[in-house]
Amino acid sequence: MIFRQLFEPVSCTYTYVLASRRGGEALIIDPVLEKLDSYIELFNRLELRLVKAVDTHVHADHITGLGALRDRTKCITVMGRESAVDTVSMRVADGDSIDIEGVRLDVIYTPGHTSDSYSFRLADRVFTGDTLLIRGTGRTDFQHGSAEDSYESIFNKLLKLSDETLVYPAHDYKGETVSTIAEERAFNPRLQVGSADAYAEIMDGLDLPHLKMMDIAVPANLMIGANQLASGEECSLSVADVKKQIGRLDVVLVDLRENAGRRRHGVISGSLHAPYPDLDKFLAPGGVLHYEGRTGGKRILFYCAYGERSALAVATSKEAGLANVFHLLGGIDAWAEAGEPIEVID
Repeated sequence: MIFRQLFEPVSCTYTYVLASRRGGEALIIDPVLEKLDSYIELFNRLELRLVKAVDTHVHADHITGLGALRDRTKCITVMGRESAVDTVSMRVADGDSIDIEGVRLDVIYTPGHTSDSYSFRLADRVFTGDTLLIRGTGRTDFQHGSAEDSYESIFNKLLKLSDETLVYPAHDYKGETVSTIAEERAFNPRLQVGSADAYAEIMDGLDLPHLKMMDIAVPANLMIGANQLASGEECSLSVADVKKQIGRLDVVLVDLRENAGRRRHGVISGSLHAPYPDLDKFLAPGGVLHYEGRTGGKRILFYCAYGERSALAVATSKEAGLANVFHLLGGIDAWAEAGEPIEVID
């Protein structure tokens, strides 16, 4: 497995890159905007294709690289479903997984530092964001933080992992790079308590200064959604427009979501499934979308969860030579909100 721990010194942020092999699909956790070029250089050097970019929570001390990486690489952006971010490609919940070729992250909802904080476990290690730090824990005094929730997340979720589990946080301010669950249980001074009340007393008494970047970073990090009209307003269809076209013989309706999203939220009846990470294969000569769109002359109509992936799919399809391509604004989320029928699948 390829694993890189990258450091941004201004905000002391750790970013993690994962891939199962050189030349394969990659995933990045907690990217920082200022390091964008170095990430791209790493992907190019290792011949990696960035498929998913993940944030553990809405960061208050730096501007995320999620939106910029999506625009540069057409990757899927991922955050927890509690996040107030305007749009990401995929929202995950406790018990879900984030998958790429050869790599699976188990999703653990760990609120407390913020109300949208998540951790992600990969076999022998866990990426804890700001929830559990090395010899510390994330502050709980902003963004709907809660010391009680933090205690629950740490003591009843993260510390329940095996002792050998490696702990990789989103920040460190003293030069530490990695710890273990056993070490943190034994030596983390904030965890030497016997109750949630005792932990809350510690956290409530920290009297920490206001973050310098918070008033800039949080608003910026809440507005990272792709422009769904970027491929032209004429390519972006409302729910009413799509409803009129469903069932026509000259229209191919394409669902870009992965299986987990399809099972959880259902599908629009009659959809062809073409997962976004594999879109290039479907658009290549011999692929079904190439055949239907170019040879068959049919209209290709994409949809996804919230409209971000489908807007990117329109641009990708046009680059591949398809002209008659469209997408559903707001995705199946907008379709369901309008009360349109959804088919449940196994």
